[in-house]
Amino acid sequence: MTEMTLVRLEELMVVLYAVSLVFYFIDYLKRDRLAHRYAFVLLAIVYFLQTINLFWAVLATSRIPIYSLFDSVYLIAWILISISLILHASHKYSFFIFFINIIGFIFMTIHTFGPTRIAESSIRETLISELLIIHITFAILAYVAFAIGLIFAVLYLLLYSLLKQKKWSKQFDRYPSLNQTMVGMKVTTYVGIPLLFVSLTLGVQWANIMLNDWSILDFKIVSSFFLLMVYGVILYLHKIDKLRANDYAWANVIAFLLVIINFFLASRLSHFHYWL
Repeated sequence: MTEMTLVRLEELMVVLYAVSLVFYFIDYLKRDRLAHRYAFVLLAIVYFLQTINLFWAVLATSRIPIYSLFDSVYLIAWILISISLILHASHKYSFFIFFINIIGFIFMTIHTFGPTRIAESSIRETLISELLIIHITFAILAYVAFAIGLIFAVLYLLLYSLLKQKKWSKQFDRYPSLNQTMVGMKVTTYVGIPLLFVSLTLGVQWANIMLNDWSILDFKIVSSFFLLMVYGVILYLHKIDKLRANDYAWANVIAFLLVIINFFLASRLSHFHYWL
């Protein structure tokens, strides 16, 4: 197996693992059987690819890959996925499964894009470039999800106002129902939060590899994690019925304003987000 093929395989595993986290997050919040099934299928594919990779390493070296930090990180990720798949049959452990997969994903990312791996690789520039591409792609997808959530929030507020004032029009039938807009807000938040988390994990890894002088307290990093926390708190308050109806919609509108601030202002104040 050539190094480029191995790299492509591991990058595919990282992406599939990240998407499975989105479905696991939805399943954790909603106990959604369809999301549960999709998460399992994606994770099973990752596990299958990891196992092939692991056996290939054993055959190539005639030893179990545990004698270096680089190998041990990969083995830990494989064991965590194994445990997750064993527990997958029961919805009772959805909380545990979700968080064990977060840890597994972090270990998988460290293995694939770790500083030691990249420093010793003959395709170092390709690895760094593709890590950045994956990071930016997941960030954009998260922002798109939050933007769609904003649209649903504005529609909810508009429909609520029209219904309260009993103002009907010929266009009214073309609007979604209040329930549909509420579901739309929730689903986009369910999707956006894990996508943003994945993007931040990969972004921090990129900075750790590429930058000699950087800080976890960089304005862009802090503001992005703050944004993640804001959406998490909004979702939690809604789940425990502390934030409902109009308040939940307004919270999504305000949160998206923070997305805009984070995207434009925080990037300008960052020490290494140069493209703005």
